[in-house]
Amino acid sequence: MTPIIDAHAALRGPYTAGGAIIRAVVPTALAIAPDLVEQYDLEIRTVAPELRATVPIGRETLFHQIPDAERTRVHSRLRTARIAHGITDFLHEYLRRLNTGSAALALENVDQADATDRELIAILLRRFDPSLLTLLLCTRTSIEGWPQAEAIEENTDAEALGDSGDLAARFVAADGTCDDPRPLRAYERLEAGERARLHDARADELLTGDWSWRLGAIPYHRERGTDPDAAVTALTAAQDHCFALGFHDACVDLGRRGRARTEPGDDGWWRFTRQMALSLALLGQGEQSEALYGEACAASADPAVHRVSDYEIAMLYTRHHDPERHDYTRAMASINAAIAIASLLPDPQDRTFYEVFYQNGKALIELRLGNPAGALRRVDEGIRRMDSELPPDRHLLDRCTLLSNRARLLAMLGDTAEALRAYDALLAVDPDYAEYHFDRANLLHTADQDEAALAAYDTAIRLGPPFPEMYFNRAVLRQTHGDTCGALRDLSRVLELDPGSIDAYVNRAGLRAVIGDGDGAAGDIRTGLSVDPGNPHLICVRGQLAAAAGDAEQARRDFDTALATEPGLVAALAGRAALAEAHGDPTAAVRDLTRALAAGEDAALLYNRAVAHRSAGQLAEARADIAHALTLAPDDPDIIRLRIELEPTD
Repeated sequence: MTPIIDAHAALRGPYTAGGAIIRAVVPTALAIAPDLVEQYDLEIRTVAPELRATVPIGRETLFHQIPDAERTRVHSRLRTARIAHGITDFLHEYLRRLNTGSAALALENVDQADATDRELIAILLRRFDPSLLTLLLCTRTSIEGWPQAEAIEENTDAEALGDSGDLAARFVAADGTCDDPRPLRAYERLEAGERARLHDARADELLTGDWSWRLGAIPYHRERGTDPDAAVTALTAAQDHCFALGFHDACVDLGRRGRARTEPGDDGWWRFTRQMALSLALLGQGEQSEALYGEACAASADPAVHRVSDYEIAMLYTRHHDPERHDYTRAMASINAAIAIASLLPDPQDRTFYEVFYQNGKALIELRLGNPAGALRRVDEGIRRMDSELPPDRHLLDRCTLLSNRARLLAMLGDTAEALRAYDALLAVDPDYAEYHFDRANLLHTADQDEAALAAYDTAIRLGPPFPEMYFNRAVLRQTHGDTCGALRDLSRVLELDPGSIDAYVNRAGLRAVIGDGDGAAGDIRTGLSVDPGNPHLICVRGQLAAAAGDAEQARRDFDTALATEPGLVAALAGRAALAEAHGDPTAAVRDLTRALAAGEDAALLYNRAVAHRSAGQLAEARADIAHALTLAPDDPDIIRLRIELEPTD
């Protein structure tokens, strides 16, 4: 029999369905594949928080080790997709090891699911082969469309309806998911106080169960119970959790509900408003976010409300608004207002912290205004003040933010050695945060420390959860060092995580063309062009395939088309030059290769231009090119051979 899981968000909020799947699977997984559970512990604990005590912790960042009040790291809206991919990887490997054939799962009330579950379901559907897992999705039948609703409304015969109290209790026990009109009618006939007491009892009952009831059903029942303060407390706890873990759609919903139960301007209302506004900004709804800050400032004379709102508005105009709405003058005015208010705080430690925090925001504005050196000075001063004026065990995540920003600014300014030292200091504080390892790997690669960069990418991927940029950058590194198979695996992984990645299609098509997999390359080109019609890089690879197949006319058309869009595309210039040389036009070949070399020195291009110069009878130019190529690739046998051939004879 196919298991049925209710995805209705009223039950457990974010990951109602995902958590149900994981809670069902993990006990068996712990028995047959404990290493797999440990490998995906972070994703499992995010989706099913009640398993935190059950699942061995293999990866835990500083965020999870500090008090809730200091968890200032704000997760982007992309994090839930990464969690969903990790869960998908876990389930795929679990089912493979279980080896019991095709599994099936029915999910009901999918249209009522939280955004996290809808995202997870979409990824499961896209990535899973139905021969391994089949998903049956069901949506809710509206009460208005229920064929018996009208008849039941007219029929008041107690015997026909059954016991009204039992039916009403059944409605409440369904936690807001019941779409049977009979319990609803019975519930509506109850006196308001009796309904509220039923909700109180159900909430009390759920408090003894899984923790995740606190994200859905418990707030739902408290909102309908007898204690308004308990409702606000439940909504606050749920919103705090959702904001901390990056469940921003749920955070917005809980914020709306919480604001409706609190008075504008009071502390509880402001807390709901602030987190709701932050989530809206991260969801790309900056105008709504800004409106909430304006509403908060209009409702309160509390300096803290104005200080925080000024800071967040500065970040809206620097980062979160659409680029055409960025206004760094407006942002600077707002950040200066926040700093001014912070400077008046009576507690010296609070004053230091907020001044440093807002100066860090001002550093971002300085950077956007083209002054990275000024931004670095602000960050360095912030680190100095944190170290000298605050206890060493306070605000650890904010210290990490400053160190991370310092490392990035140093890298921008070309001080790679000092930037790497900053990353070392950062990882000493938060060693399991994957993104720091990823950023460090990128810097190591630019510093030509590729062996260390590869190890850092490996660490970032191990610490996860997965995101495509990790694999793409490692693929580029592997390709640079001749690991074609590894690069192809990584590029395939990129496309598994992000099927819209044009760069991955371009690189994989190019690699497949190099190893002679013409069909695979052509498939990547077709798929890539369906995503981005007219992409010059894909058209260039198509031209390379045509050239390899001997179709010079098609190859030339493709190179010309690519260059019409991107005139400096080196691969297309080199490909067109090769065609010109092969068809007796070395002058055209020299012209294209000269344009290609304008992008940077390259031994292969210099070699090819030397060949073209020789064909055109320009021996002096050919000798100059091959001599230069030899300095770039002194061990290349083709270059050495041509250098010898071009030596003048007496």
